[in-house]
Amino acid sequence: MSVGSAGFPAASAELQVDPLARLRRLLFGTSAIARVELQKLRHDNVDILTRSVQPLLWLFVFGTALQHARSLNGGYGDYRAYIAPGVMAQAALFLAIFYGLAVIWERDVGQLQRLLATPLPRLGIVLGKASGASIRATIQAIVLLAVLAIAQIHIHWSVFGILGSLVLLTIGTAAFACMSMVLAAVVKTRERFMGIGQLIVMPLFFASSALYPLALLPTWLRAVARVNPLTYEVEGMRRMLLNLPVGDALWIDFLVTIGFCALFAGLAARLYPRAIL
Repeated sequence: MSVGSAGFPAASAELQVDPLARLRRLLFGTSAIARVELQKLRHDNVDILTRSVQPLLWLFVFGTALQHARSLNGGYGDYRAYIAPGVMAQAALFLAIFYGLAVIWERDVGQLQRLLATPLPRLGIVLGKASGASIRATIQAIVLLAVLAIAQIHIHWSVFGILGSLVLLTIGTAAFACMSMVLAAVVKTRERFMGIGQLIVMPLFFASSALYPLALLPTWLRAVARVNPLTYEVEGMRRMLLNLPVGDALWIDFLVTIGFCALFAGLAARLYPRAIL
């Protein structure tokens, strides 16, 4: 530890003049924290299975009950296929938005203080932890896709559609995980975090196109949905998984989701040290 501490000032001076060295340090920090998060997942793989139950209930109970409601399926035909991207995004949102609870727990046991004392860049720590949420969300989505195939619910099975939707889901989940870490840096107790988290999740989910087309919403709610980042995540996934007309809309979906992720990742990196105060 003393050797690393003695060499760190010189390394910091070098990083200030070498952007590539700064990038390498960021990538190293991100991958190091991501490996730790992956280790946690390997020791808690039952959590993936239990969390996969909720999106399946939405798909087969809610989706089947409204399967023949033509106004809700966006003209696609099978309402279950129409809401499948929204259900994936919703499951990832619930997972990511409460990821900040781990930050509060790490602060309470002193692990966060030790982590912030390392020379790892704050942005690398944030991105590494967000990648843990993204990995979990991706596994959940793969499980759901497998169930769709078994149940013969028709989606567009193409390499571009599947991989593209998983990439967009990964970015969106990371963005909401970063937002959760911002919340954890401000809120000091788990009980208050849970209350605020639930207050955020439900409006994000219902004021989006996860369950119904935007055209069915009243004007004021449609305006809210248009500034909701979850809408762009869901719409992009739906275009790729259902092979809907794309045009320039898909690029907008990706750009909005990436911009949302960059914004909250940067904000979380600035606020993260406050989580120990």
